[in-house]
Amino acid sequence: MALTTGSAAAPPGRAPLGTGPEVPPALDDPASLKVVPARHYARWAAAVAVTVLVAQFVHGLATNPVWEWGVFRDYILSETIVQAVGVTLQLTAYATVLGFLLGTVLAFMRLSHSPVLQTVAWTYIWIFRSIPMIVQLVFWFNLSALYEELGVGIPFGPVFWSVDSNSLIGTIGAALIGLSLHQAAYAAEIVRGGVISVDHGQLEAAAALGIPRLRQIRRIVLPQAMRAILPTAGNEIVGLLKGTSVVYVMAIGELFYQVQVIYGRNGRVIPLLLVATAWYVVLTSLLSVAQYYVERHFARGANRNPPPTPLQRVRRFVRTLRSAAAQRNQPVIPLGPAGGSR
Repeated sequence: MALTTGSAAAPPGRAPLGTGPEVPPALDDPASLKVVPARHYARWAAAVAVTVLVAQFVHGLATNPVWEWGVFRDYILSETIVQAVGVTLQLTAYATVLGFLLGTVLAFMRLSHSPVLQTVAWTYIWIFRSIPMIVQLVFWFNLSALYEELGVGIPFGPVFWSVDSNSLIGTIGAALIGLSLHQAAYAAEIVRGGVISVDHGQLEAAAALGIPRLRQIRRIVLPQAMRAILPTAGNEIVGLLKGTSVVYVMAIGELFYQVQVIYGRNGRVIPLLLVATAWYVVLTSLLSVAQYYVERHFARGANRNPPPTPLQRVRRFVRTLRSAAAQRNQPVIPLGPAGGSR
């Protein structure tokens, strides 16, 4: 039998004898390494502190008698409060539509090549963003002191038809004018920001194809600009919903005014303010849901596979539970001696 010289066969994980230093198995075999998860002690401490604070707040809501949850239950769905919520929604809807329509016109006036239109739009935005909303509302409420009559006729000439200012612009009309004009100044900048975010090459390509200017704006620019407009516009609408509470100075029966009237009679300030808070939270949540679906609609061109909606996630979860329950309820088929079915 022939004998070979040299190093003997080395066991797995070790270098051959005489060829170099021996390598420890722990550095050569990844399976033998011990995995230790990272420990985030500061994160855990912050989570515990926040949980304690939330628990204290919830405990205070449940046990503090000053909240008077019985009074809250009596008024949350009362006829007066529900009617006031309707007035709040009407003011918000009308002011949103009128404000964004006028704001869109102002935005394109600022983007115009006419220096006159640019100057007028810029001046309007500057003035109405500078004056607080409550000042504007009081001004429009007292418009009859400045102009007793409003008429139609030739400029600087005879008036063919006129009407008393108080008859033409009532309390609700003054509130809508103030809210709409104030909202238009902010809506103009929102729309302008969305329009200038669209690549200018889109307009150049549309012009090269002979598409009319108005159709370029309506079919090419605005649909692409909506992705940039909607998040800020939704935030403005939510702010307008809460801003309608300012019209209480005009004695309009919206939500906050009615709450003030009620707690002025019975002295239950805290529970009535909680009623107004609950309704504002509900209305804001509904607007947020609507904003989510509108943004999802206009994101179809940029995102071909959008993530599932919360409702779709719930349906998928329910289907998973039903599938798991059906599998558990299926009878077990016993196997034969050779591993096949009997």
